[in-house]
Amino acid sequence: MGDSANAMLARSLSAPESGRASRARHNVALGYLRTFAVILVLAHHTSLAYFPKVPLKRTSLLVQPRIWKAFPILDSHRWTGFAILAVFNDMFFMSLLFFLSGLFVWNSLERKGTRTFMRDRMLRLALPFIFAVVIIAPLAYYPAYAIRNDDPSVAGFLRQWLSLGEWPSGPAWFIWVLLVFDCVAAALFVTLPKFGEQLGKLSSNANRHPARFFLLLLGMSALVYVPMVIPLGPDYWTVIGPFHFQTSRIFHYAAYFFMGVGVGAYGVERGLLAPDGMLARHWLRWTIAMALAFVPVLAWVIGAASLSRMVPPIVFGLIGGPVLPLSCAASCFGFLALFVRFANRRSRALDSLSDNEYGMYLIHYAFVSWLGYAMLTAPLPAVAKFALVFAGVVALSWSTSAALRRIPGVARAV
Repeated sequence: MGDSANAMLARSLSAPESGRASRARHNVALGYLRTFAVILVLAHHTSLAYFPKVPLKRTSLLVQPRIWKAFPILDSHRWTGFAILAVFNDMFFMSLLFFLSGLFVWNSLERKGTRTFMRDRMLRLALPFIFAVVIIAPLAYYPAYAIRNDDPSVAGFLRQWLSLGEWPSGPAWFIWVLLVFDCVAAALFVTLPKFGEQLGKLSSNANRHPARFFLLLLGMSALVYVPMVIPLGPDYWTVIGPFHFQTSRIFHYAAYFFMGVGVGAYGVERGLLAPDGMLARHWLRWTIAMALAFVPVLAWVIGAASLSRMVPPIVFGLIGGPVLPLSCAASCFGFLALFVRFANRRSRALDSLSDNEYGMYLIHYAFVSWLGYAMLTAPLPAVAKFALVFAGVVALSWSTSAALRRIPGVARAV
């Protein structure tokens, strides 16, 4: 799916360094929300092996379309519920990660200065991205090669891998895109030092009127998403070597990141995410809104195939384009409200997860593929396989990240 997750997004990538009690208390909620978002990423990737209606084909790793990039492992046991889970996650969780990643960027720039900020970004984003691309991605995709080819040798895999014309990076795409957004923020800090303050004014009334900020975020994301999705479609990716991004959503993600920058610049503890603000007080309304906004998404997914044959592409895009911004904004606000309202008590287990979530994000994809691969022949239903694989992915990613963070050089980065 800025500093991503008290370890993945705020603490590791753009974490605040304030000791004030009010801010520390609030960051517990944000840190746990980031932890939750990263766990959703792990669940999402685990569930794809059991996604319904994706064809099982024993074809070369080189053929088009390269379904194996999105579905490295496909089990013969499937469950429709995982399609609903995947669609729900896909609507919002990466946008939420970008929003959370932007929250402390401007304060970090003001506190550290541009040079130190960028040095930290290179350490905490560029180096982990290289590690994920060079080590984790080939490990994660080898099982996809092994089940689709008669020669599952490592040498055969490397020959095909190096002849692809690209370097699939898996979930690491988020990290390099985040680095680009951080670089843009740093450039704005140098050229327009009041930019953060001006951006923060957009959220100045969000404490008392979160619905207004919701409509602003929804409008901005729809404005940059719909014109992109009409000509490109929702599933088109731009690929340049190891640098991948979902083309129709790139400006949508930028909107969430910079709206997060503005909320943080205004003051996390006194704006939209204030523990005593109206967003937290009306958590039930936002939770209901999150569920209701997902209904048109399901309707669109069910009817899209038929509708695409009945109307021109521009009409098709205009009808379906707004469903993602609406569901995304509602889900983000729903989970923000829930965590700011209820996730303010510290837990030793959650603190450990929060400390290790960035590392878990970096390495989990290899465990997802290999554990899914190991479960292919197990005579179990899809739900049972998912539960076992997901538990293994969380446990192995968590413990491996904790072990790696004992290495001083690694600990500085993750």
